[in-house]
This record gives sequence, structure tokens and C-alpha cells, in this order.
Amino acid sequence: MNQIYNQCCNFHGKTVRIHCHDGRVHVGRITRVERGMVWIQPAGGLGGYGQGFFGGGGSRRGFRRGFGFGFGIALGAIAGIALVSAFFW
Repeated sequence: MNQIYNQCCNFHGKTVRIHCHDGRVHVGRITRVERGMVWIQPAGGLGGYGQGFFGGGGSRRGFRRGFGFGFGIALGAIAGIALVSAFFW
């Protein structure tokens, strides 16, 4: 898990693709990293989370405009992480 934490710290602010042990794939920008959790803001509304989820259109679900930590993924649930730009060269 320490290796995943270090990768998340190195990729902070970048758009990544995160593969979880349960088969889920998340694509988004890392906005915050803690010892047990990484926070990503989904790219382009993937997975049903559009700008409205983050308050882009006003106040919705308790999020204010400009609030952008995104949602958290436990580091223990992450099977792999890679930069998205690596897939488009």
C-alpha cells in the first residue's frame, strides 16, 4: 500500500486511471492524497458523476460551487494506477 500512496503523491494534480480490486475503473484528476485515501475528481462525467455532483451548477447534495475534492477511494482497494496521458501518445 505504501507504493500506491507514493504513486498517488507523485501523480497529484494529474489525470489518472485507477483500477480497483473489485473491477471498477475510475478516471479523474487526483485532488487530494491521505495515508489511507486518494480523492479524485472524475473526468468528463464518467461513471455518472457529472459537474452537478461537485456543485458545478450551484448547490447540489451539499456541495458548493468550486468545491472540488471529488470522491475518495481507499488506498487498500486500489489494484493499480496509471497516468491517462500514457494511453494517448
